[in-house]
Amino acid sequence: MLELSHVNMKFGGVNALSDMTFHVPERSLTGIIGPNGAGKTTIFNIISGVYTPTSGNIYFQGSDITPLRAYQIIRLGIARTFQNLRLFTRSSVLENVMTAAQNRYISSFREEIFSGSVTQTHSPDPSCWYNFWESCFHLGRWGKTERKLRETSLELLDRVGLADRADQAAGTLPYGMQRRLEIARALALSPKLLMLDEPAAGMNPEEVFELNDLITGIHRDFNLTILVIEHHMDLIMKICPHIICLNFGAKLAEGSGEEIQNNPEVLTAYLGSDEEGE
Repeated sequence: MLELSHVNMKFGGVNALSDMTFHVPERSLTGIIGPNGAGKTTIFNIISGVYTPTSGNIYFQGSDITPLRAYQIIRLGIARTFQNLRLFTRSSVLENVMTAAQNRYISSFREEIFSGSVTQTHSPDPSCWYNFWESCFHLGRWGKTERKLRETSLELLDRVGLADRADQAAGTLPYGMQRRLEIARALALSPKLLMLDEPAAGMNPEEVFELNDLITGIHRDFNLTILVIEHHMDLIMKICPHIICLNFGAKLAEGSGEEIQNNPEVLTAYLGSDEEGE
């Protein structure tokens, strides 16, 4: 589904990523861990088109997406959440999801990529397309589209346990629920690859336990490939069969949870050296 090949990312004289190479199989649930500053979020930013890597290539379903912009990458089927919440705080919970869900019903495009060698086509239901005047005066096909958007969005909110909060302003939700809302909004983009950047940040142990079930349920029910960054090791070790560990912008180790936990280099990166008897 996804492959990074010898990716480097420099900011001035700082190497944020060095020769980063790994692949994420289709429909897998893969975790990325590492100390602060290890380069985890930088990986998400280059995959999602926020940054263009200094060198190396990123492949999605066999196609090189390295030069693409963020909106093109979203249309290919990659969605993400952010470490710092990016909700429309004054809009309702439902409106936040409906804004993303429009991508499914309204956006129609046909783009030639890589000098015409690859074509990505998205064809929503033509009966849902409405024109400028219909949108201005809420006439004709506008109503049908809005009903479909609302229905789809409410189903997603129900899936993440927020259907009863649909009319509440997003910014007034408890922090853990805001995290769930961001996941619902990402799902509204109909992704093939879902990237979750520290979804358990700021949550208490009970909320983290519930989030475990939510992520594994989404992975199963939506047939998604999921890539997760997380500092909560209990979450990563429980839900991710495959884990990639980073340190100082380089891949330190890769393998199962047991292999990662018993890797001496990983232990040193997280706990420090015991050379001085600490």
